Amino acid sequence: MASKKQHLETLRTVSLFSGCSTKELEKVARASDEIRMTAGTLIVDQGQTGREAFIVLEGDIEIKRNNRKVATLGPGAVVGELSLLDHGPRTATAICATDCTLLVIDQRRFLGVLDSVPTITHKLLASLAARIRDLDRQYFG
Repeated sequence: MASKKQHLETLRTVSLFSGCSTKELEKVARASDEIRMTAGTLIVDQGQTGREAFIVLEGDIEIKRNNRKVATLGPGAVVGELSLLDHGPRTATAICATDCTLLVIDQRRFLGVLDSVPTITHKLLASLAARIRDLDRQYFG
């Protein structure tokens, strides 16, 4: 089991939380649970409704979209972050490529963190806006 310090260090590398202070990251870490999954385990399934996100602490996760592999993600990556914000369908399937240790945070607990520390919301919005700008540049120049 990873230490609290390791959880904070991993959260600090997640782009979604990159602007957060240590105190803010501690709130997110406290709202998360560490889980272990074996290689081959389905984490999220494309098209299914999601209510939680997963942050990779150890291991690799294979991402598939429409049954085609599109990426392999490792420590510091986040899967399912859109489900923290809405109840929409998963946009991809994620499967443990190796044994994995993950932090999982569900939407209810995450929204509780946002309610108790509103400054995190401002930082998340800035992070999401930056990601949208990056995607816009990739597709439209």
